[in-house]
Amino acid sequence: MTGRNSSTPGQAPKEKKPTSSAKSSAKSSAKPKKKKKITIGKVLAWTFVTGALAAICGMGVYIFVLVNGDKIVENNMDKLNFSEASIIYDAAGQEAGVLKVENRENVDPAEIPDLLKQAFIATEDQRFEQHQGVDLFSVGRALVKDVVARSMVEGGSTITQQLAKNVFLSSDKTFFRKATEMSIALALEKKKTKDEIITYYLNRIYFGNRAYGVKAASKVYFGVSNLKDLKLWQIATLAAMPKAPNTYNPISNPDKSKDRRAVVLKLMQEQGYITEAQRAEAVAVDYAPPANVGKSQYQTYIDYVLKEAQDMYKFDEDDLLRGGYKIYTTLDPNAQQIMEQTYANDKLFQKDGPEQKMQSSMAILNNEDGGIVAMIGGRDYVTRGLNRAVAQPRQPGSSFKTLVAYAPAIESGKYNPYSRLPDVQKSYNGYSPRNYDGVYRGEVSMFDAVKKSMNLPAVDLLSQIGVKTGIDFVKKLGIDLDEKNDRNLAIALGGLNKGVTTLQMARAYSAFPNNGNLPTAHAITKIVGDDGKVTPFKGETKSVMSAKTAWYMTQLMQGVVEPGGTGAAAKFDRPLAGKTGSTQLDIKGLEKYNRDLWFVGYTPEWTAAVWMGFDKTDSKHYVSMSSGSAGVIFKEVMQKALAKRPMTSFKRPDGVPDLTAPPKGISDLNAEHIVMGGNSKVQLKWSGVGDNITYQIFRKDSKMADFPAEPTQSTTMTEFSEFISQPDTYDYVVVPYNAENNTTGARSNVATVKVDTLGGNPLDPLHPGTDPNGKLDPNSPGGPGTNLPGTGQPGNGGPGTGLPDQGQRPDQEGGNGTDGRPGTEQGTKPGTGQGGGTRSGGETSQPGGNNGAGTGTGRPGTDSGTGTDTRTGTNGTSPTGGTNSGTQTNGGKGHGTSGTSGGKNGTGTGNSTDAGAGGSSRGGSGAAGGTTGSGTSTGTTDGAGTDTAPTGSTTQTGR
Repeated sequence: MTGRNSSTPGQAPKEKKPTSSAKSSAKSSAKPKKKKKITIGKVLAWTFVTGALAAICGMGVYIFVLVNGDKIVENNMDKLNFSEASIIYDAAGQEAGVLKVENRENVDPAEIPDLLKQAFIATEDQRFEQHQGVDLFSVGRALVKDVVARSMVEGGSTITQQLAKNVFLSSDKTFFRKATEMSIALALEKKKTKDEIITYYLNRIYFGNRAYGVKAASKVYFGVSNLKDLKLWQIATLAAMPKAPNTYNPISNPDKSKDRRAVVLKLMQEQGYITEAQRAEAVAVDYAPPANVGKSQYQTYIDYVLKEAQDMYKFDEDDLLRGGYKIYTTLDPNAQQIMEQTYANDKLFQKDGPEQKMQSSMAILNNEDGGIVAMIGGRDYVTRGLNRAVAQPRQPGSSFKTLVAYAPAIESGKYNPYSRLPDVQKSYNGYSPRNYDGVYRGEVSMFDAVKKSMNLPAVDLLSQIGVKTGIDFVKKLGIDLDEKNDRNLAIALGGLNKGVTTLQMARAYSAFPNNGNLPTAHAITKIVGDDGKVTPFKGETKSVMSAKTAWYMTQLMQGVVEPGGTGAAAKFDRPLAGKTGSTQLDIKGLEKYNRDLWFVGYTPEWTAAVWMGFDKTDSKHYVSMSSGSAGVIFKEVMQKALAKRPMTSFKRPDGVPDLTAPPKGISDLNAEHIVMGGNSKVQLKWSGVGDNITYQIFRKDSKMADFPAEPTQSTTMTEFSEFISQPDTYDYVVVPYNAENNTTGARSNVATVKVDTLGGNPLDPLHPGTDPNGKLDPNSPGGPGTNLPGTGQPGNGGPGTGLPDQGQRPDQEGGNGTDGRPGTEQGTKPGTGQGGGTRSGGETSQPGGNNGAGTGTGRPGTDSGTGTDTRTGTNGTSPTGGTNSGTQTNGGKGHGTSGTSGGKNGTGTGNSTDAGAGGSSRGGSGAAGGTTGSGTSTGTTDGAGTDTAPTGSTTQTGR
């Protein structure tokens, strides 16, 4: 079955045709492909061609570089003269010639000492003398670093390249710019000598603090004009700056400058320019700026202009200073000059400390647009020195009260300048503020609280409106507080975590005279480039409070500068409002002194803030000047600076109601305790303070810490009475309220009433003619001066005086009256015993006994006093042995001239003279009528005797 396909029986198998791949395989197997051989000749040939092309390209690039560099240098050779400068213009658009920003003094090669050149060569370009403008070794090193970092991080520039870049090119780091820089450097090396190149470089380079060129820098930092007089450490300090002028200059950063100086000195020593001993000596020197270093007119303002141009407009500092810009500002040259002259007057400041002098800063703003009129950063301010007006936050003290407490409270609509605020010592969860003068007035108006800078009303007010409300309000004014560390009541007194700057305070206060609108504080109005391109002012004005709040705050703070206010020292002959501030020193034993003094105030035209203190406060440097010292500087500057400007007034905004004064306070409130008809009541009386006034009465007893929030009663009358049911000491105040304008007057004086005992029973039927209140009833038998006939012995009363109609209580003195007239009328009852009679002063006695032996006639008393003391006397045994007990009623507070007894439970005298008894714990008794009897009489009185009986609770026995 060979050759047959079993799948198809009876049929021969078909023959397959070869595929294309099979054909290819067949062909390839039939004819193998030959490989091309790479010979040495071919490699050499291609290498030659490639090299030739590279050489041609390189030559072309080299020719281009040379031609381009030569062309740039040729067309811009005048730039090597460095004559361009930016100029600042004042608010009137006039050029201020002294405000040229660039400070440059060119020097010739012969003026530069070799050591100075060597310092820069060692630091900036060690192969300066060997290369021809471009150091290929340095370029290769820089390329490696750039490739690794994938960016242009390493310049590899020679001194010649730096000169080319700074003079002829922008500062952008691109490969094309780098090639152009190299071409210019090569061209410069062909046209200028090495000495000329390094001289151009040292004249051009920027040293910080607006010092261009090594000579200007030498004068700014060391006060040295002749470069050959520079010492090694000074030379190294200068050579350290070009890498980062603002970082490594000794005025701004003395420590970093010294560290960088050490690097320069090490390089100089390693390259053989100086010895190790010279290096060690120069490294150890500490920098001290020379007196008056860097001082120039308007220096603070110029520095701020440059800072604002960088921060607000994003200009590069170096381009700005050398770009020929015209910078228009809001500067008032007159105000700035007056400010600088004021700060040069040492008499306005505290005596210098052992290591520091007292410092201060000030800023003035135009209320309408927020333009900075003038600014100073400190006494003896130096170029690029510490501008304390913007860069040194300090604690604002009480000048912050108006911003964080009073203004937001008025803005809430619940308070106005006449609102009454508590001025009492109180603890707020452990925080216990106190007034600086230690005086607490109970309650004051907001006017008085601000005028006298009281602490407690401000703290309590912030507590009422909420700390968050205060923080949110000052944030709108441009002051951001620490949300964590400043969220407490201490901010009401200016106790802030970071503090505020002088410019921030001036800006915040400027919203008050500007009807609640807050513009952006700024110095620059526009910047014009040398190509005519204008960059306009970038800023806005925001509404931060209502015009009503702003107006009321102005009225509040006008009182601060009036006599009696804490800011009276700032007052001058213009409408003015403001607030003082001080922060207490917290050094043991020096607490009466301060760390900071402030005054922030405004006229209708300008707002200004002044700060005074030491940069670093310690036991040797603190403020001992009067708290009004900052106000004195404010006045000195503002009064002179505004002298030539028209005077304007604060104007109430349209639609804002003016304040209506509240009712006048009451100062003659009188309270009296009256017992009448068995009841006790308190009678209040006072003088009226106007029409349509409601008087609110507030009462507190001994158990209450303060008067209640709501009045006890209200009345339109000028007197008020209420019944008292409990003995206690009661305090009363009256507050006048005018419902027509919803204003409340000051709280009255406090009137105090002490209720020891309450009223007794009504008229006693067992003893007619005598009222329990001590008043005789003329309608009862035995009325005053009309006793019934009796048989007692003639009276023997002496003359005396008493106080009528004032004895409503047993513990009160009587009024004026007469007593002790001779008795001519009969006693109340006929008696046969010894001692019957009528006592003076309205007193009536019972007869001594039934079986007595004598008769007599008593005398009537004429005292109409109202004493109510009742006592029981027991008359002794008469000569015939009779015994009689009777009740005696004492009345009248007359002061007898004889026979007076005193003290509680005193025993009267017997025999010929019986002691009289008073009706008061302080008043003496009336003169006693004579008696004849042999018994012993015992009586009880609250009176204080002044004759035969001793005072106090004593007993006297008569025989």
